[in-house]
Amino acid sequence: MPNLEFVKRRRAVVPFAGLCLLAGILTAGTMAPAAIGAGLLSNQVSDSVDAISAQLAAADPPLTTTVTDRDGTPIATLYAQYRLPVDAAGLATTMKAAIIAVEDRRFYTEGGVDLQGMLRAAVNDSTGGALQGASTITQQYVKNYLINVVDRTDPAAQQADREDSLARKLREAKMAVQLNATMSKDDILANYLNVVEFSGTVYGVGAAAEAYFGTTPDKLTVPQAALLAGMVNNPSTYNPYTHPDKALQRRNLVIDDMVTNGSIPASYAATAKAAPLGLLPNGPVTPPGTCLGAAPDAGFFCAYAESYLVHAGFTADRLATGGYTIKTTLDPRVSQVTKDAVDANVPTTQDGVANTFAVVQPGHDGHQVLAMVANRNYGTDPARGETSTDIVADASNEFGAGSSFKIFTSAAALVTGKAGLDTPLPNPDSQCFPVPDAHASCYTVHNDGHYADPITLADGLATSPNVAFVGLESQIGMPAVLDMAAKLGLRNTLAANDAGRTPDPKSGNPQFSEPQSKYFQNLLSFTLGNSPVSPLEMANVSATLMSGGVWCPPNPILSVTDRNGNAVPVAQQACERVIPQGVADTLEAGLSKDTTSGTSAEAARAAGWTRPDIGKTGTTQLSESVAFVGGVDDYAVSSMVFADGPHPREICPGTPVHLGDCGHGAFGGTVAAPPYFHAMSKLLAGVPDQPIPAADPAYLQARS
Repeated sequence: MPNLEFVKRRRAVVPFAGLCLLAGILTAGTMAPAAIGAGLLSNQVSDSVDAISAQLAAADPPLTTTVTDRDGTPIATLYAQYRLPVDAAGLATTMKAAIIAVEDRRFYTEGGVDLQGMLRAAVNDSTGGALQGASTITQQYVKNYLINVVDRTDPAAQQADREDSLARKLREAKMAVQLNATMSKDDILANYLNVVEFSGTVYGVGAAAEAYFGTTPDKLTVPQAALLAGMVNNPSTYNPYTHPDKALQRRNLVIDDMVTNGSIPASYAATAKAAPLGLLPNGPVTPPGTCLGAAPDAGFFCAYAESYLVHAGFTADRLATGGYTIKTTLDPRVSQVTKDAVDANVPTTQDGVANTFAVVQPGHDGHQVLAMVANRNYGTDPARGETSTDIVADASNEFGAGSSFKIFTSAAALVTGKAGLDTPLPNPDSQCFPVPDAHASCYTVHNDGHYADPITLADGLATSPNVAFVGLESQIGMPAVLDMAAKLGLRNTLAANDAGRTPDPKSGNPQFSEPQSKYFQNLLSFTLGNSPVSPLEMANVSATLMSGGVWCPPNPILSVTDRNGNAVPVAQQACERVIPQGVADTLEAGLSKDTTSGTSAEAARAAGWTRPDIGKTGTTQLSESVAFVGGVDDYAVSSMVFADGPHPREICPGTPVHLGDCGHGAFGGTVAAPPYFHAMSKLLAGVPDQPIPAADPAYLQARS
């Protein structure tokens, strides 16, 4: 076994005066241009060192952030540099011996700089030779810390950290002496091995041991340690996966150096050099560094959690380097059950059809997001049914949620007193409604089928006639309806344009230049749900109603702790009461008929569903998108099935759900509701029914 005691001696302290003397010699005129005086160079180095020393003291090396579910089980890792830090006690003797043998044989006896080596390099430089290294491990630690930590986001500064100049070398030397005076040799060695790059995103010996050999740095063998020690000189050139021959030669050179340095006997070296590289196949093996590597039922959730934290003040870089533990609200059972439900409804690779499903837990103090899944998986390979767009959180369902938007018209009617739950609404088969500031004289609406005329608001919520609700919307006024949609939960949706993207003020088309909150001010089509919408926000609309009219942001975060285990506060919008309790209860009572006598009743009976719940289906005009929005017990839900390919068409029911020209396209009750019944039946098996609130008598009749 290696014997470090052979090379480890009593620590020697090099007086700083020695370094100053070297600097004076180097700047005396023969080893630097005459125009550079000793004083000027000395000031340059001193100013630089003072500034960077402060940065070194404050800058933590980038660490991997771990994202977990609510039980603490990891679901993803985020990182810019994959690093698993280790202290001196966690380093194998083999690793210490290998790196000292090849990089700095006098490490334990020099005082942070090798004056002999620096003088030799300086003489070579003065005679026109290439600028030589002569850097100790302590100096290399300084250099690598500057490149990989302090200046990692500043290419110009990194270039300066690498430049072949006397000023740079003197700066490193001065800082090395300072470190040597304040830090133990073992800690310097461990810190150096924690900060160096091995290849790609692998940084530090802890990550390298895992990525190359599937082991830990305290268990590295001589051949393994020698390979890693040889790589730090040039991680690209000596990458064992891309240049195995060069890596092998370099490894064996390190083994020879270990013999020369007395770390291992020559007889053992022969055996070590005969060993194969012993790498993990298809490596280096590292976990994915983004949410794209999350499990199929957690990818969209992870992406939303990351976005949520960015909006709360974290930067993407901070999340990828801070070494945080982010405990999310993701419920693994709810997530897996709902993922199974949508996959059973629409296969992952089904051409052109997406099925999203979001679950939010209602509450007066917060709305925790429990699941965000889709038949699609979060990834970059469309052939495998993957998408890198967060189709659950974003307003990515460009075709809309159909008649589920009638919830907003109904809520606005109750609040303004224009109608109560028992109010009869005019409902002819078709009608043309006046539209202010429009090119057409009126907006013509047809019912899809025959309905009672008039029809009560309660029966209208269950059976969903278009004419009655557009008429009610016209009576209330678009500003009040849009305001209600925002209050109940469509905050980000209404801030997007009618293409589901950030409004572009330079566009001459209001559809793209204006947010939906402005674009629909005079468009009665809003209540028919033909605009882009966030599936997650629609689930949160249900959560607002089920919380008695209290809106809270859909929150995916339980806690964030830093690399030291300290809690990190996360800014969040406060919950707010947006409608009276009586309105929320009355609207829930009105929505409770959908699964018993409304548009999803047939699917409910087929699924054996008998629980009291709330629901509202939606189907767009061409059946390119269908929805079920509702909730039961403590689960507020949205299930949406929509065309998501480049050539959208009518969605057809069947096994599987598919695109086509079926002439009897899908409806919210026939295609979007079944995953809800499937998932909730399993999640609530054996759980007693929870009743729906009774309507408030104050909101049964119109008041104005």
